[in-house]
Amino acid sequence: MGGTGAVGGATALRLARAGWDVAVTGRDPKRMPAKLTEAGVRFRQVERGEVREVGRLVGDGVDLLVDLVAYTGEDVAAILPVMGVAACPVVVSGRAVYVDREGRDLNGAQPPRFDGPLTEDGPTLAPAPPGTDPFTREGYGPCKSAAERVALDSGLPVTVLRPSKVHGRWARNPRTLTVIERMRSDAERFELANGDVADHLSAASNVAALIEVVASKPEARIVNAADPDTPTAEAIVRAVAAEIAWEGAIVRTDDAERGRHPWRTAMVLDMTAALELGYRPVGTGIELLPEEVRWVASRSAGR
Repeated sequence: MGGTGAVGGATALRLARAGWDVAVTGRDPKRMPAKLTEAGVRFRQVERGEVREVGRLVGDGVDLLVDLVAYTGEDVAAILPVMGVAACPVVVSGRAVYVDREGRDLNGAQPPRFDGPLTEDGPTLAPAPPGTDPFTREGYGPCKSAAERVALDSGLPVTVLRPSKVHGRWARNPRTLTVIERMRSDAERFELANGDVADHLSAASNVAALIEVVASKPEARIVNAADPDTPTAEAIVRAVAAEIAWEGAIVRTDDAERGRHPWRTAMVLDMTAALELGYRPVGTGIELLPEEVRWVASRSAGR
């Protein structure tokens, strides 16, 4: 569900190539990547809220149901009857549910400060009450927390995945785009603030690899889903520069606005639980980041 974006597309492609019969849902058939069609993945134009249509698609049962568009508790509650006929339902949440020891979260007025890698049993935001808008800065994390809670309280063998900052082709809002545009607008200089920050990445293909692992081990649980490495912001920017052959200078600055970039929160997810399940990353974040960069660069060059 919601299978034409970065994680959905990567998962559908991986499973199809492994011999699965895969269908993805989406709102716009124009967003269906050609590579998925070529791999035999079927597209169904179904809105997430059209539960009856999703039910018809699932039929009497499926081995795996991946929900990438569960933003609220109400979203999950509505789809529980369909999840009930899936051998392994998976709900994709995100790292935005985590808080630090002082209760500060990623979208709050004060940035959180984490003491070390975050485990799945760490503190999280209180679930949002029904009716909260998930598409606001203050509502997103609590709504995701509510979606997790409804899924886990259902009694179904639901795996909740918490990816970090997702990267990959077909991403709706690729973070590397702003870096590429800045480099293309200034061939000589890229100012960078907080270059030593390690803001954990999650390659869509690595999340897909984890989904394939949990598919054969259905159980109610929460699992972090991130890359095996934790590169600094400067390492990420340098990887982008190398991929587009940008030869300017990356200059450190104390000016947070002039040196602004998407990887500013020191945050690392503990991946022990995923590794114990049998997760084997496709590659490191730095190795896989060029996939998004090439895709973004080709699209932006064509505009």
